[in-house]
Amino acid sequence: MAIQIPRGTQDILPGVVEKWQFIENKAKEICNKYQYREIRTPIFENTELFLRGVGDTTDIVQKEMYSFQDRGGRNITLRPEGTASVVRSFAENKMFGNPTQPVKLYYLGPMFRYERPQAGRYRQFVQFGVEALGSMDPAIDAEVISLAMELYKSLGLKKLRLVVNSLGDNESRNAHRAALINHFQPRIGEFCSDCQKRLEKNPLRILDCKKDRDHELMKSAPSILEYLNEDSKQYFEKVKQYLSAMDMDYIVDPTLVRGLDYYNHTAFEIMSEAEGFGAITTLCGGGRYNGLVQEMGGPDTPGIGFALSIERLLSALEAEGINIEAEHSVDCYIIALGEEAKDYSVTLLQKLRTAGFSSERDYLNRKMKAQFKAAERIAAKYAIILGDDELKMGNIAVKNLETGEQTELSLDHFIDEFSKLCR
Repeated sequence: MAIQIPRGTQDILPGVVEKWQFIENKAKEICNKYQYREIRTPIFENTELFLRGVGDTTDIVQKEMYSFQDRGGRNITLRPEGTASVVRSFAENKMFGNPTQPVKLYYLGPMFRYERPQAGRYRQFVQFGVEALGSMDPAIDAEVISLAMELYKSLGLKKLRLVVNSLGDNESRNAHRAALINHFQPRIGEFCSDCQKRLEKNPLRILDCKKDRDHELMKSAPSILEYLNEDSKQYFEKVKQYLSAMDMDYIVDPTLVRGLDYYNHTAFEIMSEAEGFGAITTLCGGGRYNGLVQEMGGPDTPGIGFALSIERLLSALEAEGINIEAEHSVDCYIIALGEEAKDYSVTLLQKLRTAGFSSERDYLNRKMKAQFKAAERIAAKYAIILGDDELKMGNIAVKNLETGEQTELSLDHFIDEFSKLCR
């Protein structure tokens, strides 16, 4: 029986992986413009990091983490998201002491969640995210949101919806928490077991429940916006002011709570409104998480960030009919005829590659016509034709495969002459 790929994972094959590389390079290019620098953290961390950082009332921690004990008896988890690891690294490496503040970081890599696979959702998925740590200026909230929007728009996406909300500071959240408990308590028995557990621990998470989202109490639940104190109101107004100043359209949705426990103040999501994209429309989500650095053992440091799935981004591009050309550039293909020519082609191939040319040759001992077809198949720009007779005469034929024009070049000065021809 053939061994197959694990459920919820995928092979990204040549021809498709170039599209991923294009998106990844675009994300890095935009981060460079915004002065966000890359950070790379371990793929597995101590389980305690995610229990404390993500929150033990979240679906991620309760149902979706890949956790195990290593040979030393330590509890280890494959990272389910990126923020907790980045914040742990920020605190552990004392980046709060860097002379340049705020510390602006981005990450790109695989994450792991045990959830039901569906279109655009995998158990191993690639996440791109940014984190800005050290500033309580609402302008940086707007900057983080604008960076995410610029990435989507730079790839051609148009059917986007930006939704924002404020979760307020601790005082506002505590007042809202008490109101939610009073609201749901009398009829909590009508809700799922998860919601019943969340009532006392984190009632805000009830609003994010997928099973009970149509329950009548959900529609009449008290809004966080009704419980924002003056400072939280002013902060949210400033964020909205800056978004408007950046010409970014947005919708305020008081039911937006996000799925992680560490959020406060600004929360946002970017959604696709493309027809046929699917029932789950969220492309990107993020928000402010003041207090998380302190939870990880660092000083009280404000932070804000977002994360997005590359797989979901590709699905959105497909839904809008946007095709990223998978570029694979080959400068030349050596067609060698005769034993001496084949032997020399090994040396010539190495010289071409050393000179910076993307080059290939035949390794299947094919005839001339088949070698030409192989060169066309990989979209080579030039065919370098070398036979035993040409080798003795000191000449090499070069054919432009687009125009059909053929030129004779000197064997002794081939690299220099070929470079001039290419220019």
